[in-house]
Amino acid sequence: MIREVTAQDAEKVCAIYNHYVLGTTITFEEEAVSAETMRKRFADVTAMYPWLILEDDGQVLGYAYARKFHERAAYRHTAELAVYLAHECHGRGAGSSLYRELLARLKPLKVHVALGGIALPNEKSVALHEKLGFKKVAHLEEVGWKFERWIDVGYWELKL
Repeated sequence: MIREVTAQDAEKVCAIYNHYVLGTTITFEEEAVSAETMRKRFADVTAMYPWLILEDDGQVLGYAYARKFHERAAYRHTAELAVYLAHECHGRGAGSSLYRELLARLKPLKVHVALGGIALPNEKSVALHEKLGFKKVAHLEEVGWKFERWIDVGYWELKL
């Protein structure tokens, strides 16, 4: 089941996200995020865009959301997307389901361009984006520093 996020999801979302924060370069965040901080993020994002939860039998398996790409008004029709899955859920179509639902909900909000920023290398995320029609439009070299190494970021774009 895919549904809107609620404040009660904060701990479960943190459990998924903090796995990536503490053990991967998929996110450039370096310290675990608290449930209180996550609830604030929910409120900030959902003031404008959807934040979706993938749930099965009461267990949160993943989530996806859109956020402002930049603050300037001219960017108002562009959103940056993110999807995170519990590490045991990869390869079962969960990311595709979440992203498809998120993209469908963005169209009525007049989002014209959806962007996915991917810390590289990340073959699974690249494959997900390209499967859904995103095209690579940028490659930024060594823009992130985590775990004592430089990390590139690529951007994939989908015009809705």
